[in-house]
Amino acid sequence: MNGTGRQACIAASIAALAMAMPALAQGAPAPIPASTSTEASVKARADALAEKMTTAEKLRYVFGYFPPMSKDKPADMIPSAGYVPGVPRLGIPTLRESDASLGVANQIEQRKGDVATALPASLALAASFDPDLAYRSGAMIGAEARAKTFNVLLAGGVNLTRDPWGGRTFEYLGEDPLLAGIMAGESIRGVQSNHIVSTVKHFALNPQETLRTMTDAKIGEADLRESDLLAFQIAIERGRPGSVMCAYNKVDGDWACENDFLLNKVLKRDWGYPGWVMSDWGAVHSTVKAANAGLDQQSGRELDKAMFFGAPLAKAVADGSVPAARLMEMNRRILWGVTSTGLIDHPIPTTAQTIDYAANAKVAQEAAEKGSVLLKNDGNLLPLAKIAKRIVLIGAHADVGVLSGGGSSQVRSVGGAPVEIPLTEGAASSFARVTWHASSPLAAIKAMAPGADVTYVDGRDPAVAARAAKAADLAIVFAWQWRTEAQDIETLSLPDNQDALIEAIAAANKRSVVVLETGGPVLMPWLSKVPAVLQAWYPGQRGGQAIANILFGAVNPSGKLPMTFPASEAQAPRPKIPGLAEMKAVDAKRKGGGTYGMVDRDAEVTIPYAEGAAVGYRGYLKSGAKPLFPFGHGLSYTNFRYSALKVEGGDTIRVSFTVTNTGRRAGADSPQVYAVAGRRGGATTRLVGFQRVELAPGETKPVSVTVDPRLIADYDPAQPGWHVAAGSYPVTVGHFAGDAALKGSATLAERRMKP
Repeated sequence: MNGTGRQACIAASIAALAMAMPALAQGAPAPIPASTSTEASVKARADALAEKMTTAEKLRYVFGYFPPMSKDKPADMIPSAGYVPGVPRLGIPTLRESDASLGVANQIEQRKGDVATALPASLALAASFDPDLAYRSGAMIGAEARAKTFNVLLAGGVNLTRDPWGGRTFEYLGEDPLLAGIMAGESIRGVQSNHIVSTVKHFALNPQETLRTMTDAKIGEADLRESDLLAFQIAIERGRPGSVMCAYNKVDGDWACENDFLLNKVLKRDWGYPGWVMSDWGAVHSTVKAANAGLDQQSGRELDKAMFFGAPLAKAVADGSVPAARLMEMNRRILWGVTSTGLIDHPIPTTAQTIDYAANAKVAQEAAEKGSVLLKNDGNLLPLAKIAKRIVLIGAHADVGVLSGGGSSQVRSVGGAPVEIPLTEGAASSFARVTWHASSPLAAIKAMAPGADVTYVDGRDPAVAARAAKAADLAIVFAWQWRTEAQDIETLSLPDNQDALIEAIAAANKRSVVVLETGGPVLMPWLSKVPAVLQAWYPGQRGGQAIANILFGAVNPSGKLPMTFPASEAQAPRPKIPGLAEMKAVDAKRKGGGTYGMVDRDAEVTIPYAEGAAVGYRGYLKSGAKPLFPFGHGLSYTNFRYSALKVEGGDTIRVSFTVTNTGRRAGADSPQVYAVAGRRGGATTRLVGFQRVELAPGETKPVSVTVDPRLIADYDPAQPGWHVAAGSYPVTVGHFAGDAALKGSATLAERRMKP
């Protein structure tokens, strides 16, 4: 077709568009097919469908609506995260998108009466060190989504925790790229087992919420490849997500959703990713640059400053600034995601289906039980004796429920919300509430100790609470700290004078237990005065039952910290939140937090991630700083011994050893394999393998790990690719980062690998 004819065709398309707008050891991850279809047949089918689409249909499929704000309301659009009209004549499905990760989200109950199973915080899932649980919890969420007529879940959060105060830390999977990548990949694979699409997000380097739409993250390529990008790479290899969601922030000067390096060079060229890149909601800044840099779909266009795709994209294709072949590729990629997951052959139901919430609640409870971390247990105070006559529970609304995190991941759980506190200020005020799930620790503990007098005190008055504790045989303090999308926490201290409350309880009763319901680490100035501390995170809709089972020994705790708990705020790479002061100065002149946290502020902040790839425990071990609790820490009611270490080298590291339960209780352990590796910038200790092992008293089981060589390599941008230097690599097997229950070494040959 000549230029005049092509422009006439595109012009007609613009008009048409306007009318249309209404239990194996985890060490070496390997790609796992998403369906029985061969890769070639999936690609061929996606290509054939794209070829049959008209230009107007192609233009329509590369942007989506945000239903709560959309002026166009097709009959099948319901309040949710997103809606992209399909092409019925070709069997191309409408994309019906829901926020996810912790369950099928329903923030501020925009769909009245629509409940879903609420999993614990993703940190709890990571703390389980159980990839099978990650798969099954993802499968459960995916099944509920399909039953609710959704076919795209905005799940798969894998941003590494770089700072302890991140508002969305609870949605992610900790600070280590291997653990986070494996758990995210398995969760994605579980979601997509239901023939629906899962994303992986937020690509990339998006660890903070303060000025999240204004920050410029600065980091060297090698550091980025060895940390945050490696987590994404592992998750994509294992999970094969249909879509990747790009982030709000800039990375090295370019917005993530128009970042040629991230989208075209890393994701699509180096990793060969065949699916589509969708934007985060409100993260698009251009038409031509974004499309040519690799963005395939503008999501929730109502939250962007302008309509960048649709008609503006049609104009760009008409004048040649975006090649017509690029528009074709955008659709091919979306259709690959739709086809590879099986969605195109297994359409979602047109009406909501019955869900077995009782069965799904068991998955939520299992995740809470496996993910809770026993931080301290002096004198074996736990498990609690059922012979106690007087037990008092104090604080955190433990009489009626357990806390959940806020933001787009908020699930309206089965059982409802006994406590829900609206926000009056802040960036999250338009779409988040401080919400408790209806799972009462008080009721659960009464059931566990039917012969005891179990009471509750709200803890608002430390003196009253102390008197109640002194009169009891056992005092259990429930402490809380709320986190939410769109806002970071400004201090790691517990809010509302809870530190003083715990001090008073500990002074009144030496048999005191603290249960932490938090979305990340907190400072514990009272730690030396309290014999037992259980980190329960945000434990989900069966959190009360899970906590009771652990406290009384019906379940043996087995969780391990997926992130380091600092001893002070000064230990954080950035003790103060970059941009917080600037944001407050701007916000002091305005009212409200914007729509869905989208606030325009002339306060762009550059964040140099000077720690590079030494994220979390890597940095602590490199500097010698002693945290409050290290990565991988977690106690049990039994004990485990490691022995018979064998380390082999060659092209990579192979490690085998045995684990023995030396105690009197059955329990689960997650031995961790670390290697000291890296020549660039000094060697760092890196997690290179782990395995969750369940053992009866006295039982011994073998563990073997084959190490993914990328985990011990330096990334060389000049090569480009991974480089394992020849030499000797120290290897340890331990209970936590820095522990060396077993020591060995492996001699490796030089090896170079593609990116």
